[in-house]
Amino acid sequence: MRPKRRLWRRLLFSHVVVIAIGSATLFVAVSLVGPGAFDAAMRHAMSGMEGMSDMMSELVRSAYQDAVQAALGIAIAVATVAAVVASIALATRVSLPVGRLAQAASRIAAGHYAERVPVTSDDEVGQLAESFNAMAASLESTERRRLQLVGDVAHELRTPLATIDGYLEGIEDGIIRPRDATWLLLRGETARLTRMVNDLQELWRAEARQLPLSLKTVNVQTELLAARERFASQAREQGIEIRTVDESGRLAARADVERLGQIVDNFLSNAIRYSPKGSVVTMSAARERDEVAISVTDQGPGLTEEQLERVFERFYRADPSRSRALGGSGIGLAIASALAEAMGGRVEALSEGEGRGATFRIVLPAT
Repeated sequence: MRPKRRLWRRLLFSHVVVIAIGSATLFVAVSLVGPGAFDAAMRHAMSGMEGMSDMMSELVRSAYQDAVQAALGIAIAVATVAAVVASIALATRVSLPVGRLAQAASRIAAGHYAERVPVTSDDEVGQLAESFNAMAASLESTERRRLQLVGDVAHELRTPLATIDGYLEGIEDGIIRPRDATWLLLRGETARLTRMVNDLQELWRAEARQLPLSLKTVNVQTELLAARERFASQAREQGIEIRTVDESGRLAARADVERLGQIVDNFLSNAIRYSPKGSVVTMSAARERDEVAISVTDQGPGLTEEQLERVFERFYRADPSRSRALGGSGIGLAIASALAEAMGGRVEALSEGEGRGATFRIVLPAT
């Protein structure tokens, strides 16, 4: 829809009003003050010519008024034309960027999130354009992630659904005999679907800040020892040693105990999953100014720079084939990131490169 340029008209009208008021003020001031000043000057100049002073003064005064009024009229007309031209230019300069913003906003409202406006100044209008572009970029990124999420969810659900549908069709046609192994496989696929749906629901609630949190002072050493106990059996089965290191043993952080345990469990589970047999997984905690960093370090395949940038994205897998075979949903780290932010902290991933292991950290406010 083409804008009606109301702002441009209002700016021009306001300038014309100012011009009219200034012109009228100038005209009235000169008309009132000029003749009196001129009479005083004439009387002083003709003080020795009593006979002719009155007649000459009247003639000259009349001529003076005519000349002044004519000069004022021409000057005001020229000044008005010049001022109107300048006002049009200024009004256009101010209203044009605002009009661009309005048009761009309409296109973004219609779903064209790639829309941007040029920043042509460093004043308030320029700042508004910069803020608009930042908002548009954020909306575009959000929409891109939404579309990617829909595609990822559809892709992840397709495999177990296709497996279940194929086996059920085979049983229905008599091609497959329903044995214990068949029911076990179908049960595993439905469990995978349930787990994925639950993870998606928890991720949504965490990112929407709708998870109930009970933030309090948590002894970090206690939580690390508890996590080690929870994974001791799994680590032994794979020949992996879990070591716990705490610089002081008295570090405390402000967190939700259950959610902190969930994050640490996710880090520890991934570390054990990707670590080679006979390696060591180290859990540590350290004070960093007014924060506490809890780290889980493995001796696994490590991460590239690209993987480090994307590892906390939904459904991203550093090793897709292996992760799928092990039943991972691909959103555990995304949930960990959302939970950490909900508790006022953050998560980080560090690695010196492929084959050199990786470290996952959660950083929380210290108490």
